[in-house]
Amino acid sequence: MYSEIQRERADIGGLMARPEYREWNPELIKPKKLLNPVKASRSHQEMHRELLMNHRRGLGVDSKPELQRVLEHRRRNQLIKKKKEELEAKRLQCPFEQELLRRQQRLNQLEKPPEKEEDHAPEFIKVRENLRRITTLTSGERAL
Repeated sequence: MYSEIQRERADIGGLMARPEYREWNPELIKPKKLLNPVKASRSHQEMHRELLMNHRRGLGVDSKPELQRVLEHRRRNQLIKKKKEELEAKRLQCPFEQELLRRQQRLNQLEKPPEKEEDHAPEFIKVRENLRRITTLTSGERAL
């Protein structure tokens, strides 16, 4: 059974045109290899060239994606810029201005009224206290 299948395949192979047969006939059109559109694209060629150069230099492909690297770079630059601005602001202030700022901060703290503990209490506690007052008032009115 297996040998019969092999014989059939061998017969089919004899019917197909071989490359030598096409070469000697000048009337036949010779097939051309199709271009791969991905490899033909300019961006692919540039990326491939860059990868080859990095490989030759011994640089590996970075493990972080490009967007993450850009965001980290921006954050780092913002922090450096902020620190420089703070240092320059401190440097530009003379001792007299610094003392004025300290006094102004002390005055603002003294002028602020002390905050009550009720202000920091959660809202449900405030509502509960209001309900207690209402219930005591209504019970007091009933007694009259």
